[in-house]
Amino acid sequence: MILKKMAMALLAVGMTAGVAAAAGDADKGLNISYVKSPFNLQSIVMKRQGLLEKELEPLGVKVVWHEITSGAQQAQAMAAGSLDVGGVMNTTSIQMARGEGNPIKIVAGVSRPTGVFAIVGKKGGVADVKSLKGKIVAGPKGTVLHQLLVAALAAEGMSIDDVQFIQMDIPKAFAALESGRVDAALLSANTVVNALNSGGTVIASAEGLVVPKLAVAASESFIAEHPDRLAAVLRAHDKAAAWIAEHHDEAVAMGAEEQGVDIPTAEKLFEWSHFTQRFNQADLDSMNDDLAFMLDNGMMRNRVDPRDIVLPGALE
Repeated sequence: MILKKMAMALLAVGMTAGVAAAAGDADKGLNISYVKSPFNLQSIVMKRQGLLEKELEPLGVKVVWHEITSGAQQAQAMAAGSLDVGGVMNTTSIQMARGEGNPIKIVAGVSRPTGVFAIVGKKGGVADVKSLKGKIVAGPKGTVLHQLLVAALAAEGMSIDDVQFIQMDIPKAFAALESGRVDAALLSANTVVNALNSGGTVIASAEGLVVPKLAVAASESFIAEHPDRLAAVLRAHDKAAAWIAEHHDEAVAMGAEEQGVDIPTAEKLFEWSHFTQRFNQADLDSMNDDLAFMLDNGMMRNRVDPRDIVLPGALE
């Protein structure tokens, strides 16, 4: 009888622990990164309008936002299981991650912001790519900005080894440029505008060198285990785009406030961004070009097929 009571008690404890564990899992909610730069208006509207929260409310799932600006860091967080969805990642980071065996996929398009990425020299300093030789350049590694730097150097017969490249996220790289601690920085959007206003010089922009492609990405485990949550993310993403189209001035003003820029600058960033909800064949071809470039320049070690990392629903 005593043994039977002990067994029943242990069973009750086990069941309670199981329920607690399940509740703990549910309490983790949906972890998504919030990346407002370069000018990710869909994400800004989605968060500020509470669109994702509304979509997930029927599922009883809360939204946990994480401010992670680097695509490489978002990929690492998804690999570690602490992030379900990369709210905005560049396809360069996604391809690099996949090449190293990190199972993440593109689930939607965001933009093709060719006008917002640049290598900027400090005031009174370097003004062209050739003059970067031996200089200190700061910026985020494993990103489209990293690719831009390598492409700009390659166009002048140089390599990444010809500069002192220091890993920094964009805000820190901008601060280092402003203080004169680095010769050039890899910047985007409002940081480019602010650097120019402080007397900096655009050494090279993405135009003619790379075609940046920003996307929403998710871990394969999240895609497989939570199709309902993924569907909610995509609905919120599309509703944000629709709201922007219907409320352009209000959306741009919202973006200006979030980025800390004036309305004319925000309008310029909007024009530079070339927003899209889905990718097309030209984007896949461009990703293949990016892949070849990264392999040739030692930025990647393993080949990946872009079609293997883009969900069918993310294509037009």
